[in-house]
Amino acid sequence: MSEESDETLLKRLAAGEERAARFLLARYLPRVLALAQRMLGSRSEAEDVAQEVFLRIWKQAARWQPGGARFSTWVHRVTSNLCIDRLRVRKSAPLEDAALIADPAPGAESRVAEAEQSARVAAALQSLPERQRLALILVHYQELGNRETAEIMDCTVEAVEALLTRARKGLKDLLLKDAAFDAPVKAASGERQ
Repeated sequence: MSEESDETLLKRLAAGEERAARFLLARYLPRVLALAQRMLGSRSEAEDVAQEVFLRIWKQAARWQPGGARFSTWVHRVTSNLCIDRLRVRKSAPLEDAALIADPAPGAESRVAEAEQSARVAAALQSLPERQRLALILVHYQELGNRETAEIMDCTVEAVEALLTRARKGLKDLLLKDAAFDAPVKAASGERQ
C-alpha cells in the first residue's frame, strides 16, 4: 500500500481504511511539520498546524477530485495558509534565546558554533516577510521547484523568483548585520573570533 498513489490512498481513506490514513500520515507528516516549524519557529505550533492539516485531509478525502492540482501541492498550500493565518493572528514576540550548555567532549566548541549559526539563520528567517519566508522555505528546505511553489502560493513563477531574490538578499543582510553586531560584542567580552 505504501507504493500506491496519493489518489488511491485518498479513495481508501474515504472508504474508512485506517491503513490508508497511516500511509498518508507517514508520507506527509515530516514535510508538513518541517514547513510549519520553519514558518512559525515553534515545534508545538507546527504540531498544531499538522493536526489541522490532517483533519482537513480526512474530511476532504471523499471529495478529492483527481486531475486538478497534485495532492502534494494541496497539502503544502493548506499548511502554508494555516501558518500564515497563525502569523497574522499572533503578536510579534522576540525569539526566545535557548541557553547553550557547553559539551566537555572534543569538538564541543564547533557544535556550539554550529548551533549558534543555526539559531541566527532561524531568527533571520523568522524576521523575513511571510511570503518571502514561505517561498524560501518551500524551495530551499522543502526542495520544491519554482513551478510547484507558485501553485502553492497561488502566484506566477516570476513572482516566486522575485520573492526568492528579495528573501535571499534580506537573509544575507540580516545575517551580515548580526555578524557585524556580534564581532564588537565578542571583542569586548574577550572572546576569540
